Amino acid sequence: MAPAAVLAEARRLCNVVLRSKDIDTLGAFAADYDPAGARTFACLLYTLDKWDSALYWWRFAAGAGDELAAHLLAVHHAAVGSSTDARVWRTIARMMGFALDLHLPVPIRGTSELAQGFARSWDSSLQTFLRQNHLPRELVTH
Repeated sequence: MAPAAVLAEARRLCNVVLRSKDIDTLGAFAADYDPAGARTFACLLYTLDKWDSALYWWRFAAGAGDELAAHLLAVHHAAVGSSTDARVWRTIARMMGFALDLHLPVPIRGTSELAQGFARSWDSSLQTFLRQNHLPRELVTH
């Protein structure tokens, strides 16, 4: 499969996640950081071309046992030509028992409008969070 096709597959998988009931995990994600919420958040970031952040949250989710997150990491790394990382994550996903028909959520929405709405409100929520001094000054003023 050509890298562009693999990249399209990563985006397709993310769109399936964002159109599934897993989108409901975003609301509680900030409170409990569950694996499904981390994976869903990463998919949202990935569709917004925030790949570094998406990779972070997919690694978090995979480390917490989310098989689809491990598979998404393998697909992404294959798409960008990082074959060693792709093989590692494919092996991890297989060791976790990943199967696309078992772990890919079923879309229940025709579009990802809910995710897009979340993304639009995200910038203002992030700014509010940063102003509330929850983070050390050094992180806020990067």
